[in-house]
This record gives sequence, C-alpha cells and structure tokens, in this order.
Amino acid sequence: MSRIERHLTRRDLARNGTALTMAWTLARAMPPIESASAALVAPQEGERTILNRFPRLLQDFYTAKVRQIERQRNQTFRDLRTREDAERYVASVRERIAESFGPMPEKTPLNPQVTGVVERDGYRIENVIFESRPGFFVTANLYVPTNRDGNMPGVVGSCGHSANGKAAEAYQSFAQGLARQGYVCLIFDPIGQGERMQYLDNALKPKYGGGTREHMIAGNQQYLTGEFFGTWRAWDGIRALDYLLTREEVDPEQVGITGNSGGGTMSTWLIGLERRWTMGAPSCFVTSFQRNLENELPADTEQCPPRALELGLEHEDFLAAMAPKPIIILAKERDYFDVRGSILAHRRLQRLYDLLGAKEKIGLFYGPTEHGYSQENREAMYGWFNTVTGVSDGSSEPQLTIEADETLQCTTDGQVGGELGSKTVLDFTRAASREMAAQRGSLDANATRAAVAAAMKLPEPRPLPAYRIMRPISGRDYPKSHLGNYGVPTEPGVEAIVYRLYDRSHVSRPQADAKRAILYVSDTSADEELREEPLIRRLINAEPESAFYACDVRGIGESRPNTCGINSYFDSYGNDYFYAAHAIMLGRPVPTQRTLDVLKVLKWLKGIGHEEVHLVSRGWGAIPATFAAVLEDEGFVTQVTLKHALTSFSDVAEVEQYDWPLSTFLPGVLTTFDLPDCYRALEGKNLRLIEPRKAKVEG
Repeated sequence: MSRIERHLTRRDLARNGTALTMAWTLARAMPPIESASAALVAPQEGERTILNRFPRLLQDFYTAKVRQIERQRNQTFRDLRTREDAERYVASVRERIAESFGPMPEKTPLNPQVTGVVERDGYRIENVIFESRPGFFVTANLYVPTNRDGNMPGVVGSCGHSANGKAAEAYQSFAQGLARQGYVCLIFDPIGQGERMQYLDNALKPKYGGGTREHMIAGNQQYLTGEFFGTWRAWDGIRALDYLLTREEVDPEQVGITGNSGGGTMSTWLIGLERRWTMGAPSCFVTSFQRNLENELPADTEQCPPRALELGLEHEDFLAAMAPKPIIILAKERDYFDVRGSILAHRRLQRLYDLLGAKEKIGLFYGPTEHGYSQENREAMYGWFNTVTGVSDGSSEPQLTIEADETLQCTTDGQVGGELGSKTVLDFTRAASREMAAQRGSLDANATRAAVAAAMKLPEPRPLPAYRIMRPISGRDYPKSHLGNYGVPTEPGVEAIVYRLYDRSHVSRPQADAKRAILYVSDTSADEELREEPLIRRLINAEPESAFYACDVRGIGESRPNTCGINSYFDSYGNDYFYAAHAIMLGRPVPTQRTLDVLKVLKWLKGIGHEEVHLVSRGWGAIPATFAAVLEDEGFVTQVTLKHALTSFSDVAEVEQYDWPLSTFLPGVLTTFDLPDCYRALEGKNLRLIEPRKAKVEG
C-alpha cells in the first residue's frame, strides 16, 4: 500500500469524517483557539481527531497575494491611454511570457510521414506522424478540402483532455467542420492522450489512465530539471504549425489556432508564444488565475506557468501578445472556468484593442451550456474565422460524419510507444537529470550553502512580530502530560503552530529552562506524530534535559487545507497540489516558504533564550528542515536527525513512479544541487539519517 493510500485509509476517508471536517475560520485573523473549537470534530469510537484548527490559512494567504496583484493590474490598465501605451504593453507581455515559459528548443527535422489517407465527400483525412523533437513522435490528422482550388486558410486544432485525443467526437467535429468549409485543419494528439500515452504496459494499454493523470506524473517531475510541461505541450503545437506550413494547400498568411479545455489552454499559450498566427479562438479556458484560485479549482501542471503571477501575467495577456490580430474568446455560462473572468478578460482586451485601432477584432461568445466544445461554440468559431478569412459568409456547422477511432489512427498498433519506439517525456527528464548530475559534480559545504541560498531567494531577515500563546488542549496522550501551544508569525498571514511539551502545567510564555532544545518539524501532523511517532519518545528519553518542541509549518497539520473538495489533501489533484502549483506561479515554491517557517521558528527559539537546537524531522518535513539546517550559519543548530528523508531529487526525476508531492519539489533544483550535497554539508552538524526513502515507498 502506498504512502498516500495509507494516509487516506487511516485518517481521511469519508467514513470516519475526521480530519477535514473543520471550521471555516479566517486564518488571517488567526483567532484564539476557543473560537476555532468547531474544528475539533468528535472522533469515532477508537479514533482521535487530528488537530486542524486553521484549514483556511493557505487559501486566505494566497488569495491575498493574488488580489494584490489584481489591484496592481487594474491600475496598469487604467494607465493605458495612448496607442504607444498599448504597444508597450503588448511588447511587455511578450517578454514576460517568454520569461515564464523559458527558452524553446532548437528546431530539428520533422521527418513527417503520411501513414494513411481516408477519402470523404469534399475532403480527405491524412494520418500524419512527425517528430517535434528527435525521436519524440506526434500523431495527427490533416483534414484537407478536395473541392477547392488554390491556397486555403490553415488551422491547428488543439485537443482537450480526451482519452482518445484527436478522435474524440467534439474535436474531430470541429476539424471536419472546418474542412467542409474550406480550411486545412491539422489536429494532433496531446502528450498522454490518444496514440501518445507515455506509460504503457506490455499490451500497450495505459498503466495509470491518460490525460490529467499522465500530465501530472510527467509534468511535476519536470520541474526538478527546470522544465515546464506547458512549454513541452506548446512546442508540439509550434511544430504542428511548422508542418502545416509545409503543405502547399495552405495559405501562410491565414493560419489560426483553436482548441477546447486543455486545448483551450494550449491555444491560449500558443497565441502568446508564436507570432505567425493570424487568428485565434480558445474555448473553455480563458478566465483568470484569480477566479480559479478563489473558486478552489485545481488545474493541470501545464495550466500553471512558472512565475506567471509573479510576472504579473493573466490569461488575457497571452491573447494580448497577439494584438491587434483577431481573436475570439469562447466560454460557457455553466462552465467551471468562471465566465465572469472571461467577460473581464474581454473587457480589458477591448480597451487594449481600442487603443490599437482594432476594437472590432476582439470578440467574446459564451454558450448557454456546460463545459465542452459543443456545437454553439464551434459555430461561433466558424463564424469568427470566416469573417477574418472571407472563406464563407455563414457560421452554421455542416453535416458531419463521426469517424471511428481506428479510422483516424496513425500508428500500426495504436501507440507511438509500440513499434515506432517513441521516446517518452520521462526519457528526456531522466537524461537531463543525469547530465545535470555529471555537470554539478560533488559540492562542498560552502558551495552547497550558496546554491541553496540562491535557490531559496529568501527575504531579508526581519524582527519577529509578537507570537501568540494559544489555549492548551489536554488529553492528547503526548509523551509528556502538559502542552504549551504557540502561534509563531513567519510572514504576514502565516503562522507556524508550535507545541512545547511540559512536565507540569504551563499556559504562559515558553522559558529557556534548558540550554538545549529539540525542534521536531512534522511530516504531515505534529499532533498525530507526537502521539504515534516512536522517534519522538526515544529522543525525549535520550535527552531528558532538553526542551522539546514540535511544529507544523504552513499547509501541514494545523493548517492542512480543507479546500478543493472533500478530503482532497493527499490526492494528486487535491489541495496540497493546488497551493504548490500557485506557489510556483507566484515564484515562491512551497519548500522555500516552509524553509522560511523553520528558520523563523529557530530564530524564535533563540530569542527565548535557548543556546542550541537539535533539529529533527520526518518525511515531507525533512525537505524544509534540511534546507533550513544548511542555511543556518550561526552555529545554533548543532545536531540534525532526519527520518524517512528523500534520498535525492534525482531519484524522483529518473523513475516512472514516485509518491513525493509537488509541494516537496524545488523547481530547477537539479541544475545547481541535490539533497546528497545538503546531507554532506550537514555532516558538520552531526547529521543522522534514519531509513532514507527513495522516490516511492514500496509495499
């Protein structure tokens, strides 16, 4: 049973209704414990509730950050007054998009091949395979009108999350509809969908399910080597355009991009990244990062561009990068991608386009139904493209013939990973990790500390605000009979919740009644681990003269989120992932934030009067504890003990299965250092590693 399954079975299944049935408390206000008493749910017989008194802390913290960015954004748009202002804005968003997505790879030969042709009345379908990168195959269908002469407009179609990719009914429908009206349309399978599954068994069936699941596995892993899965996905679209433009049937002066849902995402990103488009129609995606955050809507890895929020980017900026070329935003009234954000995006773009003298070239349509590239949205796209190109006066969808998946299949066995032997994303990630390891070599302690500091980019030290003394809770069966509970501010809106164990009642400030302190940084809950972790009792018995503290950093234990649905914390697509993705968009990855929490608690302990600390942690908590121990250079941390610490980030980057979450990953870490460098640097602090864990816990 995996780590995630163990946690769900033991604590989070709906049948016991414990840890995540909590009070909806405003964490920024951080109320005294009695006002959050509803968070303590009565346990079932034989069970004990895990303390989780501040489950809205992360939601409120991130929302405050994003709303501040939104206020600045509103002012930026108010300041746009002239055409020159608008042109500078367009140039600026192009630069920021390029900074977020990173450099694109070198263009290599496409080596296209047509593996089959299907003749239909008025058009034909060519089954095409090309290489977007060497050995990385893309399967696509090219719909070519056969009843028209001369060059015709071209469109690249980007699929949403469908198991059968380009063969999904809605997606082959718009490709066929465009062809019947006189467009050459190339629609391709996204990574992890259709004929491009990345994780196959011996029967060429997907091991883990396609679409979102594969995107998360491959995409989260890529962060460690400094890659972004959205860039990989977009690069396939750019190379699809390259292939489309090799076709003599296509007019290079009239090329568009459209797609829905995940394909709407890619259409949006591609509009921002590629200058050759002359028209665009993203469907069921464009809203705003702010709406998605406030609505607690997790999105795929590729939908969360690195540092996008830090760089001041919003969804509409990717469309602004193509201004003043014609674009229509396609939305839905009942979509989970909030139509209010779509309307605001259109309003802002109207202002920009108006200043550029092209207000009529930005459109908005939202159909009355739920999420999907349904007929009304497809017809809005046809009408928009037809107005731009003059191919037709209408927008009605022609009569369609839905093809069987096998008809649109490009490979002989249904998967590029079969006889074709395509490389996978993991192949590239593994190779990059190994190359980076060879280039890094082995760092000494000083070089490691410098590398960690550069990666963390922590703010300048500031005096600690006043901490809170929280009302203690009795009857927890901790190793000592009494508890002091403290809220230690680490930055505005965030507290680390610290427990101090006492032999007698102590409801006031902690005292330096011992020279040495033990600080235990929890894995997933200090409260639970104080009761269940054998290491803690061994430490207390081994060091009876030391003061013992345990803490939950942000998003752990006391502030474990209860957002994004019921009991979603340990889900790969749940709230822990949700905030980790937003942290990357804000340019402050979770390990950086949690390392700050640990450092501030260490500073607090020193301020109390303790003279040295034995820093201890387990599992997920060992990541920020390790970084904090490396960065602490005043000799205050004299001993470090880590149980179940990750052996290396390279281990995660190079395997197919891993159970460490995105919240433990530091983007780009392998370009400069790895955890073994940190462990060597901590040998001078008497590091002890207990049962280190690789990428996945077996059994």
